[in-house]
Amino acid sequence: MRRHRITALLAGVALMAIGATAAKAEDSITVASWGGAYQDAQRVSFFEPTAKALGITIKEDTTNGLDDVRLQVAGNAVKWDLVELGSDECARGTKEGLFEKLDYNVIKSDGIPAKLVHDDWIGITYYSVVLIYRTDKYGDNGPKTWADFWNVEKFPGKRALGNFATETLTVAALADGVPPDQVYPLDVDRAFKSLEKIKPSISAWWTSGGQAMQMVKDGEVDMASIWNGRASVLAGSGAPVHFTYDQGAFQADCMVIPKGAKNKDLAMKALAMFLQPDIQANLPMHIANGPVNVKAFEIGKIPADKLPGIVSSPENVKKQVLIDPDFWAEHMVEVQERFNNFLQE
Repeated sequence: MRRHRITALLAGVALMAIGATAAKAEDSITVASWGGAYQDAQRVSFFEPTAKALGITIKEDTTNGLDDVRLQVAGNAVKWDLVELGSDECARGTKEGLFEKLDYNVIKSDGIPAKLVHDDWIGITYYSVVLIYRTDKYGDNGPKTWADFWNVEKFPGKRALGNFATETLTVAALADGVPPDQVYPLDVDRAFKSLEKIKPSISAWWTSGGQAMQMVKDGEVDMASIWNGRASVLAGSGAPVHFTYDQGAFQADCMVIPKGAKNKDLAMKALAMFLQPDIQANLPMHIANGPVNVKAFEIGKIPADKLPGIVSSPENVKKQVLIDPDFWAEHMVEVQERFNNFLQE
């Protein structure tokens, strides 16, 4: 316990050090994220503590993704200073030169996996696609793996998968027996062949987390792929469902500073604070997304009884497959197009 108190104290000193050169109180930055409950959680976890420490105002907006950033940069009309994107979008935006370089003298990346630390983007939170099933259909012995999901003889029932190539092709590879540590680089042809086997048994291809959650909640499907945040909400509501992080399709969101941002230096300081262990540890208190900084789990701020439900806890990370952002930066356009055609056939 003493070690935890000392570590937390040191984390607080680090936060004050970043804030020591804070901008004037009237200064502000605009952060664009995904809105909804997630952005509400970011506000109390990241934005408000950072604004207070730096003595600034953090204004908020919402984004639909990389296309929004691309349009602003191309039109020389950048209105955001920090933007949250999917890590595959960040990797693609790098190739297009859409982001400012990050200053790692200001941003401390210690504790953040190397795969999420790049010249112009860095991971910010984790989430996952997991398998959920209704216990009133299968009891406690429902499908535990993606091979089980594919096994319509052993587990008959209505199924739903997402219409996102990144996640669905990843779980298709797992269903076909690819070992988790060999899923990437993804064998796209093998994944599509696996998907062909289950396609006739898919009742719906969901297009949003809310849709997936509603179908499971209403009993329209008996099992589904689903984002862990939605699964957690369902389980917490008392719905007859079960899920685990075993074989989750694990991925990160990231943050970038768009090329031409008006408050680049201040955005850099804010981003540095978002990534501090003490700030990162706030997030799972409010939503199911998890910290990317492993040190957030070492400072004693997150209660032990919360760890099993956190997507990026050390134990849960071991059970999942990290979707490789570099692979999708290279192949996203053609593979998603092929995936869309596959769904229409």
